Amino acid sequence: MDAHSLQLLYHLPYLRRYARALTADAARGDDLVAEALPIALGEPAAFGLDTPSRLKLYALLNGLCDADCPQLAGLQGRHPMETALASLLEPDRRMFLLVSLEELTIAEAGGVLGLPADEAQAIMTRAQRGLGSALTARIMIVEDDAIIACDLEETVRRMGHVVCGTAATTQSALSTAAEQQPTLALMDLRLAGGDSGITTAQILRHQRALPIIFVTAFGDELSRRGLDHLGPVIRKPFSRSDIERAITQAVFTPCDDFRADALASLRPKND
Repeated sequence: MDAHSLQLLYHLPYLRRYARALTADAARGDDLVAEALPIALGEPAAFGLDTPSRLKLYALLNGLCDADCPQLAGLQGRHPMETALASLLEPDRRMFLLVSLEELTIAEAGGVLGLPADEAQAIMTRAQRGLGSALTARIMIVEDDAIIACDLEETVRRMGHVVCGTAATTQSALSTAAEQQPTLALMDLRLAGGDSGITTAQILRHQRALPIIFVTAFGDELSRRGLDHLGPVIRKPFSRSDIERAITQAVFTPCDDFRADALASLRPKND
């Protein structure tokens, strides 16, 4: 094996990683790399095989990807980070992947994308803001204790997420959900007026597959009724770290997992 082939073999894992992220598909990414290899070996100097740098190889993958015109389709239900990345403008997405995944400097990534340094910096900043926005949860708090509700609100906001509404009863929770379109709910099991958090959660899961985190002193009730699938339980009294951990796990759980649990909640349980 000649020196150019050995150099390309060394780069291969990095090229596969980038190509899979670029196409959002493992098989398509590997096909892209397979297409790139003979091109690079055919003109080793043109694609930097005389140096340790992979920058020209990344640019080759981008060019081949553009020529094939792949569409980032079918990402609904996949990991939220994948969906968030797919929501970015394509230059922003590629800049973020090159810097955050491939560990290039912003100037190097800009070179791969044919951008001057100041434009590369602006695009990276825009990508980071876009991802932050896409991964910001809209959280509804369903709690009839005003002090606890305020504590939960402060925790949510400190994490950088949005409190899109609060409710103390089933009807208020359903109305708030319809108007504000939350992406997550923190829910007590005992609500005002004798309303049930379990019933409220079941309705919300059925209507919109809404992820629920129960914050309650009666966590055993879910297990006793065979309803653990409705959502994780944070027991009162809780610590803020408990709430923060549960919210983070919920935000980064693929949507399909929530949909599957929502369907499970509609199936009859054996007594």
